[in-house]
Amino acid sequence: MAKSLMVQGTASDAGKSIIVAGLCRIFKQDGLRVVPFKSQNMALNSFITKKGYEMGRAQVFQAEAAQVEPDVRMNPVLLKPTSDKKSQVIFMGEVLTDMDAIDYHEFKQELLPKIKDVYQELYNENDIVVLEGAGSPAEINLNDRDIVNMGMARLVDAPVVLVADIDKGGVFASIYGTIKLIPEEDRVRIKGVIINKFRGDVALLQSGIDMIEDLTQVPVLGVVPYAQLDIDSEDSVSLVQKSRRFNREKDLDVAVVSLKRMSNFTDFHSLEIQPDVSLRYVMKGDAIGNPDLLILPGSKNTIEDMLYIRESGLEEQLQQCLEQGTRIFGICGGYQILGKYLEDPFGVESSLKELDGLGFLDIRTTFQSTKRTTQVKAEREGQMLEGYEIHMGETILGSEMTPFSKILLENGRVTERADGAIGYGGQVQGTYLHGIFDNMAWTRMYLNEIRLDKGLEPIQEELESLETFKNKEYDKLADILRKSIDIDAIYQIMTGKSGG
Repeated sequence: MAKSLMVQGTASDAGKSIIVAGLCRIFKQDGLRVVPFKSQNMALNSFITKKGYEMGRAQVFQAEAAQVEPDVRMNPVLLKPTSDKKSQVIFMGEVLTDMDAIDYHEFKQELLPKIKDVYQELYNENDIVVLEGAGSPAEINLNDRDIVNMGMARLVDAPVVLVADIDKGGVFASIYGTIKLIPEEDRVRIKGVIINKFRGDVALLQSGIDMIEDLTQVPVLGVVPYAQLDIDSEDSVSLVQKSRRFNREKDLDVAVVSLKRMSNFTDFHSLEIQPDVSLRYVMKGDAIGNPDLLILPGSKNTIEDMLYIRESGLEEQLQQCLEQGTRIFGICGGYQILGKYLEDPFGVESSLKELDGLGFLDIRTTFQSTKRTTQVKAEREGQMLEGYEIHMGETILGSEMTPFSKILLENGRVTERADGAIGYGGQVQGTYLHGIFDNMAWTRMYLNEIRLDKGLEPIQEELESLETFKNKEYDKLADILRKSIDIDAIYQIMTGKSGG
C-alpha cells in the first residue's frame, strides 16, 4: 500500500520545496516509486509538460529529484497573479479564468473533489507521495476553506512534518506559534519538526530543542545546515540572496531586470552555474550600470511592466545600454517589451488598447485571449534548441527583422514557424522560448561571443549536461538530509508508528 507524507512550513521560504525535493531523491535512492504533489501553487514560475499543460516549477524540480517525468497532476491548481488583487486560475494545466482573492476563496471548494481524485491517481500508481503545503498552516483567516495545508492533509489523511527557517530568527516562536494556532484535530497530525538553514554548532541549539519539544510534545527530527546548492528556487524572495552572491571577479557581468510582474526567473539558473558568469538582478531603485549582457525576463503582465520601465526611469538606462553596445536579450514578455508596439484590443492585460514598447526591435505584439502553451524544439544556425512557450501574444516582425529561430516541433507535432527576432546586427535578440539558456552548447557559444567582444579568450572545454549537473546537486541535497534528519523516523511517520 502506498504511503504519504506532507511537508508544511512555518512561513513562506522556510525551505519546504527543497526539503520535499531532497526526500524525493532519498526515497528514489532507496528503490521506491515516489512523486511530489502540491494541490495549489501560487507562482509566476511555471513549466509546460510534454502534453502542453502548465504547472508550477517547484513540482518540476521535485519530479527531477524523484527521477520521474513532470506530470500536471503533481500540481493540479496553479495561480498566477496578474495584478495585486487578481490571479489567473489554472486547473490541470489549462486556464479556467481570472479571479480576485474573495471570489477564489469561495470557488476553490468546488475544486476539492477533483483535487482528491487527481491525488488518488498518483497515490495508486506510486509507493510514496510527498505533499507540499503553501505558506503556513496557521493562516487563521483562511483555514476554513484551506485546500493546500491542513485542509489537504485532512482530505487524504496525511501525516505532517513542519519545516521552520532558523536563518530569519525567531525559529522557536514560529514553531510554537504555528502549532498552537491550529485546531487540535490538525495539531495531532504534526509528527515532527525540521529546523532548516542553520549556521553554526548544533550543540548550542540543543537546549532550545529540548524546550520546544517539551512545550509542543512534537519531536525535532533534525537540524539541516545552511547549504549553497544550485537548485531551482521557486520563491522570488531568493532573488535578493542571489544578487548578494554576485562576484565581480568573474569575467562576465549579466544583469536581469527584475520586472514588477516578472515570471520564470528560473530561466536564468543555467547562467548562474556558468564558470565565467556573475548574475545579478536589477531591483527597483538599482542602477543597471554597464553589464556585458542585459536580460529582460518573462512577464505575467507585459503592459504593466512596460509602464513600470517607463515610469521608474529604467527606459533611459536601457537606451544608454543600447547606445553603448551592451548585448540585450528578451524572453517572452521581455521580448515583447523590446518591440515597437504592444496592442491589447480585447483587454487581455489592461484597459490600454495600445502602448509603445522600447522600440529596440521592429516588431508588433497583439495580445490574444488564448494562451499558447507548448514544449518546442527549434533550430538556430544549425543548432537544435529545446524550450517551452507560455504567452498570450502574437508577434509580427517588420520586413527587415531576422527571426531568432525556427520552430520544428511543438508538443511532439511537426510544424514550421518563426520564433523571436534579431536586431542591431545581433546586439539585440528576443525569443518566446523559456529555458533557452538550458541549451548549454548554445549558451556557451553565445557567452563566448560576448567574451570575444571583451577581448577575452573563449572557453573551449565541454561542460557537463544540465541534467548531469542537476542530478549531482540532488544527490548532494539527499546526502545533507540523510546526515541531518532522522530518516528512519520519517519512514515510521509514514507507516503510522511514530509518536507525537
